Amino acid sequence: MQDSNKLHVAELAHQLAIATYRHTASFPPAERFGITSQMRRAAVSIASNIAEGCGRRGNPELLSFLFYASGSARELACQLKIANDLGFGDISSGEQLRGESLRVAKMLARLITVVRRGSGG
Repeated sequence: MQDSNKLHVAELAHQLAIATYRHTASFPPAERFGITSQMRRAAVSIASNIAEGCGRRGNPELLSFLFYASGSARELACQLKIANDLGFGDISSGEQLRGESLRVAKMLARLITVVRRGSGG
C-alpha cells in the first residue's frame, strides 16, 4: 500500500480533472450527456484509479489500476482532440489539456515500469 498523495503524477491527474471540468463547462448544452460527460468521467478516472491502486495490497493490483489510469489518460486525449475538431470550448485550452493528458500517460508508463521492476516482473 502506498500513499498516492506522495506521487507527482497523482497531483497532476487531480489538476487535470479540475481543468477538464472547467474546460467542458462552456461546451454546448446538447453535449451535457455526450462528450462532456465522457471527458469528465475519463479525467476523474485517471486520478481515482491511481488512488485506488495505491490503496490495494501488492504490486499486481497497483499495476492493474495504473494501467486503467493510463488508458483513461489516453482516452481523454482522444476526446479532447475530437472536442477541439468540433470547435467545442477554447481550442488553445483544449490543446494544452490534451498535452497534459498525454504527459500524465507518459508519467504513468514510467511508473508502471518502476513498479514492475520492483516486483521482479
